[in-house]
Amino acid sequence: MGLLLFVPEATTGGGEGSLDRLLPSVNTSLSPRKRTTSQCKSEPPLLRTSKRTIYTAGRPPWYNEHGTQSKEAFVIGLCGGSASGKTTVARKIIEALDVPWVVLLSMDSFYKVLTAEQQLLAANNDYNFDHPDAFDFILLVHTVRKLKQGKSVKIPIYDFTTHGRQKEWKTVYGASVIIFEGIMSFADKELLKLLDMKIFVDTDSDIRLVRRLRRDITERGRDIEGVIKQYNKFVKPAFEQYIEPTMRLADIVVPRGGGNMVAIDLIVQHVHSQLEEAHREPAPTVSSKFKHSSFKAVHVP
Repeated sequence: MGLLLFVPEATTGGGEGSLDRLLPSVNTSLSPRKRTTSQCKSEPPLLRTSKRTIYTAGRPPWYNEHGTQSKEAFVIGLCGGSASGKTTVARKIIEALDVPWVVLLSMDSFYKVLTAEQQLLAANNDYNFDHPDAFDFILLVHTVRKLKQGKSVKIPIYDFTTHGRQKEWKTVYGASVIIFEGIMSFADKELLKLLDMKIFVDTDSDIRLVRRLRRDITERGRDIEGVIKQYNKFVKPAFEQYIEPTMRLADIVVPRGGGNMVAIDLIVQHVHSQLEEAHREPAPTVSSKFKHSSFKAVHVP
């Protein structure tokens, strides 16, 4: 039996046009918010087994004796609406995987550098940070491709106060597993080709709104009327136009986000099996398996 799929009883369709990012920028009023930064979980440059110590010189253990990578990294894409629990799901997957080299890459690191005119819009909360055009997909695709090949990359550090990139960039090294999360993770066709597993975190809109209310009121000192107005005018339309339609592209839909440990456990089991298979013999990507295999669809209550 193939991988278990978590599918909702009904899905919301979306046209291909929403994936092409052809629409012009739409001005919205979004306050600066705390973002997830890209991280790398790694061990010191040595591996200790029960019988010996292996010095890797910083190279992950899937490099051969010639210093070249024998297998590509396994890339997991996590998509979902704002406050759906993507980061929580990513962290729980990392904890359960328990492998030495895992990279957590956040889409928030890849906002475009704003022009002077856009800086003014952002200062007045009139720049739309939830539109696909707000992200540097060219740099993002280049970065994920290099990480997938096991190469080190430089990750921009975005300053959400000044709406620009800091002078210093962070170095991230190749890993056995790469988890990429963001609201527009499935919005670029070239990026989709690099994802071996696509997961959509499907959290009820009321729960996402409550989380935003709690966060904005307690952390930003905003009033409830302003938060609801922003959600209805900007956040909700962006989710319906650009994010929700990409659910149909997902290999796995995880209801309730980080609280769905059954789904997370099954995801981890499947990733482990793929990593073990990759060490045994060349194998097609997970996405290609999804296209050529039949699966039992279940919904985890």
